Amino acid sequence: SKRNLVDLCTGNGVIPLLLSKRTKGKMIGVEIQEKIYDMAKRSVQYNKLEEQIEIIHGDIKDMPAHLGYSKFDVVTCNPPYFPTPNEEEMNKNEHFAIARHEIYCTLEDVIRVSSQLLKQGGKAAFVHRPERLLDIVTFMRQYRLEPKRLRFVYPKQGKEANTILIEGTKDGNKGLKILPPLFVYEQNGEYTSELKHILYGE
Repeated sequence: SKRNLVDLCTGNGVIPLLLSKRTKGKMIGVEIQEKIYDMAKRSVQYNKLEEQIEIIHGDIKDMPAHLGYSKFDVVTCNPPYFPTPNEEEMNKNEHFAIARHEIYCTLEDVIRVSSQLLKQGGKAAFVHRPERLLDIVTFMRQYRLEPKRLRFVYPKQGKEANTILIEGTKDGNKGLKILPPLFVYEQNGEYTSELKHILYGE
Protein backbone atom coordinates (compact mmCIF):
# COMPACT_ATOMS: atom_id res chain seq x y z
CA SER A 1 0.00 0.00 0.00
CA LYS A 2 1.23 3.47 -0.84
CA ARG A 3 2.48 5.48 2.13
CA ASN A 4 1.89 9.07 1.20
CA LEU A 5 2.85 11.07 4.27
CA VAL A 6 5.30 10.94 7.16
CA ASP A 7 4.89 13.09 10.29
CA LEU A 8 8.21 13.37 12.13
CA CYS A 9 8.23 14.11 15.89
CA THR A 10 4.55 13.15 15.84
CA GLY A 11 4.03 13.42 19.61
CA ASN A 12 0.57 12.10 20.43
CA GLY A 13 -0.25 11.84 16.72
CA VAL A 14 -2.38 14.96 16.42
CA ILE A 15 -1.19 15.89 12.89
CA PRO A 16 -2.01 12.51 11.28
CA LEU A 17 -5.32 12.44 13.17
CA LEU A 18 -6.25 15.91 11.89
CA LEU A 19 -5.12 15.10 8.35
CA SER A 20 -7.09 11.84 8.29
CA LYS A 21 -10.21 13.98 7.77
CA ARG A 22 -8.71 15.49 4.61
CA THR A 23 -6.93 12.63 2.88
CA LYS A 24 -7.37 8.91 2.27
CA GLY A 25 -3.59 8.53 1.87
CA LYS A 26 -1.54 6.35 4.19
CA MET A 27 0.26 8.18 6.99
CA ILE A 28 3.16 7.29 9.27
CA GLY A 29 3.90 9.09 12.54
CA VAL A 30 7.39 8.79 14.07
CA GLU A 31 7.95 9.38 17.79
CA ILE A 32 11.11 8.69 19.82
CA GLN A 33 9.62 8.85 23.34
CA GLU A 34 8.07 5.49 24.20
CA LYS A 35 5.43 6.83 26.57
CA ILE A 36 4.22 9.39 24.01
CA TYR A 37 4.44 6.84 21.18
CA ASP A 38 2.08 4.62 23.23
CA MET A 39 -0.35 7.54 23.59
CA ALA A 40 -0.27 8.13 19.82
CA LYS A 41 -0.93 4.45 19.10
CA ARG A 42 -3.89 4.46 21.50
CA SER A 43 -5.28 7.62 19.86
CA VAL A 44 -5.13 5.95 16.44
CA GLN A 45 -6.85 2.82 17.81
CA TYR A 46 -9.50 4.88 19.62
CA ASN A 47 -10.33 6.64 16.34
CA LYS A 48 -10.29 3.30 14.44
CA LEU A 49 -7.69 4.58 11.98
CA GLU A 50 -5.19 1.69 12.12
CA GLU A 51 -5.71 1.01 8.41
CA GLN A 52 -4.66 4.56 7.51
CA ILE A 53 -2.19 5.64 10.23
CA GLU A 54 0.88 3.72 11.41
CA ILE A 55 2.83 4.97 14.45
CA ILE A 56 6.52 4.03 14.63
CA HIS A 57 8.67 4.20 17.77
CA GLY A 58 12.08 5.36 16.61
CA ASP A 59 14.63 8.08 15.94
CA ILE A 60 13.82 10.29 12.95
CA LYS A 61 17.49 10.15 11.89
CA ASP A 62 17.04 6.41 11.17
CA MET A 63 13.88 6.84 9.09
CA PRO A 64 15.36 7.25 5.58
CA ALA A 65 17.14 3.88 5.99
CA HIS A 66 14.08 2.33 7.68
CA LEU A 67 11.30 3.69 5.44
CA GLY A 68 13.19 4.37 2.21
CA TYR A 69 14.77 7.34 0.47
CA SER A 70 12.70 9.52 -1.90
CA LYS A 71 9.51 7.55 -1.25
CA PHE A 72 7.03 10.07 0.15
CA ASP A 73 4.81 12.80 -1.25
CA VAL A 74 4.58 14.86 1.96
CA VAL A 75 6.62 15.17 5.16
CA THR A 76 5.32 17.22 8.08
CA CYS A 77 7.07 18.11 11.32
CA ASN A 78 6.42 20.20 14.42
CA PRO A 79 9.93 19.74 15.87
CA PRO A 80 11.49 20.77 19.19
CA TYR A 81 11.91 24.55 19.06
CA PHE A 82 14.69 25.34 21.50
CA PRO A 83 18.39 24.53 21.85
CA THR A 84 19.47 21.98 24.46
CA PRO A 85 17.98 22.63 27.93
CA ASN A 86 19.89 23.08 31.14
CA GLU A 87 19.99 20.29 33.73
CA GLU A 88 17.24 21.81 35.86
CA GLU A 89 14.79 21.86 32.93
CA MET A 90 15.67 18.24 32.07
CA ASN A 91 15.13 17.10 35.65
CA LYS A 92 11.77 18.83 36.02
CA ASN A 93 10.03 17.01 33.20
CA GLU A 94 12.09 14.88 30.84
CA HIS A 95 9.23 14.23 28.37
CA PHE A 96 8.41 17.93 28.14
CA ALA A 97 12.08 18.88 27.76
CA ILE A 98 12.59 16.36 24.94
CA ALA A 99 9.49 17.61 23.11
CA ARG A 100 10.58 21.26 23.38
CA HIS A 101 14.38 21.11 23.12
CA GLU A 102 16.82 19.79 20.52
CA ILE A 103 17.96 16.79 22.57
CA TYR A 104 17.44 13.90 20.15
CA CYS A 105 17.31 15.90 16.93
CA THR A 106 18.34 19.35 15.75
CA LEU A 107 16.56 21.62 13.29
CA GLU A 108 19.13 20.61 10.68
CA ASP A 109 18.41 16.90 11.33
CA VAL A 110 14.69 17.49 10.80
CA ILE A 111 15.16 19.30 7.49
CA ARG A 112 17.82 16.92 6.17
CA VAL A 113 15.70 13.83 6.99
CA SER A 114 12.60 15.43 5.47
CA SER A 115 14.46 16.01 2.22
CA GLN A 116 15.85 12.47 2.21
CA LEU A 117 12.35 10.97 2.62
CA LEU A 118 10.69 13.12 -0.06
CA LYS A 119 10.29 12.33 -3.73
CA GLN A 120 11.40 15.03 -6.15
CA GLY A 121 8.59 17.60 -6.18
CA GLY A 122 7.35 16.38 -2.79
CA LYS A 123 6.31 18.87 -0.14
CA ALA A 124 7.69 19.47 3.37
CA ALA A 125 5.69 21.46 5.92
CA PHE A 126 7.15 22.67 9.22
CA VAL A 127 5.70 24.35 12.30
CA HIS A 128 8.27 26.43 14.19
CA ARG A 129 9.05 29.70 15.97
CA PRO A 130 9.49 33.02 14.12
CA GLU A 131 12.94 33.59 15.62
CA ARG A 132 14.22 30.46 13.82
CA LEU A 133 12.91 31.52 10.39
CA LEU A 134 16.30 32.42 8.88
CA ASP A 135 17.84 29.17 10.15
CA ILE A 136 14.92 27.22 8.66
CA VAL A 137 15.21 28.86 5.24
CA THR A 138 19.00 28.39 5.24
CA PHE A 139 18.73 24.66 6.01
CA MET A 140 15.83 24.16 3.61
CA ARG A 141 17.85 25.54 0.72
CA GLN A 142 20.94 23.60 1.81
CA TYR A 143 18.91 20.37 1.61
CA ARG A 144 17.08 21.16 -1.67
CA LEU A 145 13.74 22.16 -0.13
CA GLU A 146 12.77 25.43 -1.81
CA PRO A 147 10.52 27.55 0.48
CA LYS A 148 7.22 28.18 -1.33
CA ARG A 149 4.64 29.30 1.25
CA LEU A 150 5.02 31.04 4.61
CA ARG A 151 2.34 31.95 7.11
CA PHE A 152 2.70 33.75 10.43
CA VAL A 153 0.43 32.65 13.28
CA TYR A 154 -0.63 35.18 15.91
CA PRO A 155 -2.29 34.42 19.28
CA LYS A 156 -4.73 37.27 18.55
CA GLN A 157 -4.93 40.65 16.80
CA GLY A 158 -2.39 43.13 18.15
CA LYS A 159 0.05 40.47 19.42
CA GLU A 160 3.39 39.42 17.91
CA ALA A 161 3.52 36.23 15.85
CA ASN A 162 4.53 33.24 17.98
CA THR A 163 4.46 30.47 15.35
CA ILE A 164 5.30 30.09 11.67
CA LEU A 165 4.02 27.58 9.13
CA ILE A 166 6.42 27.07 6.22
CA GLU A 167 6.14 24.76 3.24
CA GLY A 168 8.82 23.85 0.73
CA THR A 169 9.07 21.75 -2.42
CA LYS A 170 11.98 19.38 -3.03
CA ASP A 171 13.95 20.78 -5.98
CA GLY A 172 11.18 23.34 -6.52
CA ASN A 173 11.47 26.60 -8.45
CA LYS A 174 12.19 29.79 -6.53
CA GLY A 175 9.26 31.95 -5.49
CA LEU A 176 7.99 32.39 -1.92
CA LYS A 177 4.41 33.44 -1.15
CA ILE A 178 3.63 35.12 2.17
CA LEU A 179 0.08 34.05 3.06
CA PRO A 180 -2.42 36.12 5.09
CA PRO A 181 -1.91 35.94 8.87
CA LEU A 182 -3.64 33.24 10.92
CA PHE A 183 -5.13 34.40 14.21
CA VAL A 184 -5.80 31.75 16.88
CA TYR A 185 -8.12 33.59 19.29
CA GLU A 186 -10.76 36.28 19.06
CA GLN A 187 -10.52 39.10 21.60
CA ASN A 188 -13.10 37.25 23.74
CA GLY A 189 -10.81 34.22 24.03
CA GLU A 190 -12.72 31.94 21.64
CA TYR A 191 -11.05 30.30 18.66
CA THR A 192 -11.36 32.28 15.42
CA SER A 193 -13.67 30.88 12.76
CA GLU A 194 -10.67 29.94 10.59
CA LEU A 195 -9.03 27.98 13.39
CA LYS A 196 -12.31 26.19 14.17
CA HIS A 197 -12.48 25.21 10.51
CA ILE A 198 -8.89 23.88 10.62
CA LEU A 199 -9.41 21.93 13.85
CA TYR A 200 -13.00 20.77 13.59
CA GLY A 201 -14.04 21.34 9.97
CA GLU A 202 -16.72 23.80 11.12
